[in-house]
Amino acid sequence: VRGAHGALAALLLALGGVGSALLCIADLQTAHVSRWQPLWVAAGVAAITLAGALCRPLDAVTVADGRRVGRLASPLLLGAGIALGHRCAVLAAPLAARTLPAADSNGHALALLAVGGSGTLIVVMTAFTLFERRMQRALRRAVLAMEASASTDALTGLANFAAFERRLADAAGEADADRGTMTLLYVALDGLKPINESFGRAVGDALLKEVARRLVALRGTGQELARVGGDEFALLWPGECDRERLAGYAQRVLAAVSQPTAIDGGPAITLSCSIGLVSYPQHGAHTLMLVQGETAAQAVKKAGGGAAGFFHPRMLSGTREQLELLQDLRQAVGARQLELHYQPKIDAASGAVTGCEALMRWNHPKRGMVSPGTFIPLAERHGLITALGDWLIDEACRQIRAWRDEGLRMRVAINLSVHQLRQPDLAQCIARALDVHRINAQLLTCEITESLAMEDSAQTMRCFEQLARVGVRLSIDDFGTGYSSLAYLRKLPAEELKIDRSFVLDLETSADARAVVDAVVKLAQALGLKVVAEGVETEGQQRILRALGCDQLQGFLFGKPMPAQALGVWAMTDEGPSALAFRPSLFGETQPAELH
Repeated sequence: VRGAHGALAALLLALGGVGSALLCIADLQTAHVSRWQPLWVAAGVAAITLAGALCRPLDAVTVADGRRVGRLASPLLLGAGIALGHRCAVLAAPLAARTLPAADSNGHALALLAVGGSGTLIVVMTAFTLFERRMQRALRRAVLAMEASASTDALTGLANFAAFERRLADAAGEADADRGTMTLLYVALDGLKPINESFGRAVGDALLKEVARRLVALRGTGQELARVGGDEFALLWPGECDRERLAGYAQRVLAAVSQPTAIDGGPAITLSCSIGLVSYPQHGAHTLMLVQGETAAQAVKKAGGGAAGFFHPRMLSGTREQLELLQDLRQAVGARQLELHYQPKIDAASGAVTGCEALMRWNHPKRGMVSPGTFIPLAERHGLITALGDWLIDEACRQIRAWRDEGLRMRVAINLSVHQLRQPDLAQCIARALDVHRINAQLLTCEITESLAMEDSAQTMRCFEQLARVGVRLSIDDFGTGYSSLAYLRKLPAEELKIDRSFVLDLETSADARAVVDAVVKLAQALGLKVVAEGVETEGQQRILRALGCDQLQGFLFGKPMPAQALGVWAMTDEGPSALAFRPSLFGETQPAELH
């Protein structure tokens, strides 16, 4: 407390201290006391006030090694001031001291009150102040720990994106003051996603930590290093530096990252990276450096990766288009621009339609139909995929209900992304949509890719179990492209496997492809699972798949993805892209027989 507030606090403390002593003395006084001595009262008030006022500056006194000796001295001073104030209060009744006999019990009590009470007060004040200091230190440590956590990447221990942005702004201010420059190296790892899919996220995380360690070893004095994305790092090089020296440093980074790494005794894994270099102020405002560095790194990736390249303004033409598309995508859900198209699934034995797969489409007002291959990665990169996934779940259930009201009981399959599987409330979200639209859970199939299902066994198992409790059917998509554990696969509560289209494409020309499909079918039959083959485009592929024992087929041979209305018309009136029948059990009242 400082200023007028501090003086007022000291005065109130003094009045309280002296006043309490005077009240005690008044209780103890006898008829021998004729009058009070106001000067002693004023002296007591002044003593405590002065002690209280001096505590604040004394608290800041330090010795040579930086220790604040006032932390202990200030409560002692305050206690001494209060003791002196009490003594002055006793002296305010001098006639009592002269007329009361030395052995008088009131005199003893008064002496004990003055000495014992003041001493106790000093001890209590000192103990309380020391406790308060400890609490303040603990609070400061907690605040510093929280600030460090908010500025640090939990996996690598490097600065995070927010902390790096602040340092970038500070460095730009220093460069402006000295009319200097600085350079940003944006390091984007190549091929980390396939490693996560093949070996699991734990291996990917270990690689990220190893790359961070190597970059720290290369970091020079005054350089700032941070992890600014999932597989992206940024290094700030302050001061002047010619292009030749920067290129040489970038080559050292490339060489360090590309050193093989063995995780937990497994096979050695080799990574590469793409580096984008951007300078300030040559390339514009410092607020654009991260975007420009990422743009340059992505341009290097498109050219094959494993190299470094300097930013050029012409690189931004594609970036601006991406930014515009991103802004439009943020509005797409609310503007009702997204829609689902449905591709039929065919029973291999009878040729009848048994269900369909829902595929998301974006009907852009200016660009027309935008491919999912364009906007889905954009949504994943910028945190929109969860909102799109929630919309997909609700829209699929809404359409199942609409078809059901028309007399068509169509089973619909939806694809779940890695981001959705990490949603803690995914199962609740699906259950809520089923409940809102009054849908039998068995009419919804959730497809999860094989690589994703095997990425984190414990997490995937929990998610599968939660979805199984909801009652939806579970399918493992793109089977054959990952590294499945058969022991783990048989524990998953899945009901079907979908053979990846890459094997179906080569069925007519490749004996290896036929052998893989035959093995998958036999494996599925041994585990009691249905087999769906996707990407069927020719009659020859259809014949081979049927001969191998596939249960369901899906592909352009039978029908391309189409709007819900077109599929409904085909089912109701038999007016569709091919002469296919719809299984009779899809129509009318709910039958006890299970849909296949």
